[in-house]
Formats: sequence, C-alpha cells, structure tokens
Amino acid sequence: MKTLKLLVVFAVIGAGIYVGALVVPVYWNYYQFQDAIESEARIQTYTQKSEDDIRQSMWKKAQQLDLPLTKAEDIKVERAQGAVSISTAYTVHIDVPIHPFDLNFQPQSQNKRAF
Repeated sequence: MKTLKLLVVFAVIGAGIYVGALVVPVYWNYYQFQDAIESEARIQTYTQKSEDDIRQSMWKKAQQLDLPLTKAEDIKVERAQGAVSISTAYTVHIDVPIHPFDLNFQPQSQNKRAF
C-alpha cells in the first residue's frame, strides 16, 4: 500500500513538472514582451518615431520570442496628444495529453508625457 501511495505521489509530481515545463516558458516570453512594450511606449512618448516604426520594432521582438502573432499589423500602435499606446493579443495552445488548454495573453501599455 505504501508503494502504491509513493507511486501516485511521484506521478503527480512528475505531471506537475511536465506541465510546468510547458507553461513556464510561455509565461516567461509573455513577461519579456510585456516589458518590451512598456519600455518602448515609455521611450517613444518623447521621440518622433512613427507608429509603423514602433510596430516593426515590436514585431521584431515578438519574432525573437516566437510569439504566435501572424503579422506586424496584429500589434496596435496609437500615438495621440503626447501619448503612445501599444497593445496586442494572442493565444498559446498547451497540448498536454489529458486536458489540452489555451492561454490567452493581452500585453499592452500606454504612456503619457510628463509635461
């Protein structure tokens, strides 16, 4: 009986490690992209870089992180009255044997001039 309990515990721990190994990199990429969006919005608030140039910069970062965005136009960039807003949305499918699931992400940032 103790052996069976031990096997069940190891199976649960192993399943947790397996799912964690699939999910953690996805969240890591999301947080890196979110940080890049916030930095870009903060910096570009005080420059004259065009919306398309900002979009291309974020598109390159998304490609580096292997995010499932199909085209640069999936990243919305708006510049209005001293504010820069960057946003996008994407879904990552996690394919685990018993219960596959999707993780939805919506990284976004808006920054306004201080003066």
